[in-house]
Amino acid sequence: MSHSLTKHDAQIPPDLIGVTRPVTHRQFERLCRKYPDLRLELTSTGELIVMPPAGLQSSRSNFDLTYQLGIWAKRDDTGISFDSSAGFVLPNGAIRGPDASWIKREKWDRLTDKQKERFGPFCPDFVVEVSSPGDRLTQLRDKMLEYMENGASLGWLIDPRSHRVYVYRPDQEVVVLENPEILSADPLLPGFELRIAELW
Repeated sequence: MSHSLTKHDAQIPPDLIGVTRPVTHRQFERLCRKYPDLRLELTSTGELIVMPPAGLQSSRSNFDLTYQLGIWAKRDDTGISFDSSAGFVLPNGAIRGPDASWIKREKWDRLTDKQKERFGPFCPDFVVEVSSPGDRLTQLRDKMLEYMENGASLGWLIDPRSHRVYVYRPDQEVVVLENPEILSADPLLPGFELRIAELW
C-alpha cells in the first residue's frame, strides 16, 4: 500500500521530501535504519519512494491478507510468507516491499543466516499489492509488471474501492476479476484460497 507524497504531509520527515538524486543501495539501507516506522522503496533508477503509515482500513485489509496467507503457509510448509515490512532486491536493482509475498522453501534454505537478516536477494515467487486511497492504480500496475519481469510467477493487485482484482502471470494477459469472493493461487500455492470479501 503506497501513498502519494506532498510537501505538506506531516508524516514524512522533511529531509526525505523531494529527494531527487539517485539513491544507492547502501544509502537506502541507512535510510531504512534511520526511519524504521516508514516503508521505503527504491526504483531501478535510484528514485526513493516514501510511504507513511497506512490508514486504519488499509491496515486492516493488509492484516487480513497476510493472516490468511500466513496460516496457509504454516500448514503447507512448501515456502515462506512475508508481510509488508520485507524488502526484496529485484534483478533490475529496484528494492521493493510488496504488501504480502511468498517464496519457495528452497530459496529460503539457500540463504545464509546473515542473508536472512537483510533484504531478500531475489524477487518473490508470489506477490500481492493492495491499493489504498492515496495510490495511483497506474503506478501499481507498472509495479506488478516489474515483479513479473523480474521473476515472480503470480501476482495479485487488489483494489478494494472497485472490488476488482488484477491477476498477473509472466508473459500472459492480465486477468481482471470483478467482485470475486475467493481467489485461488493454485497451482503455485496449492490449496491457498484468499477469502477476499474480508478485505473489502
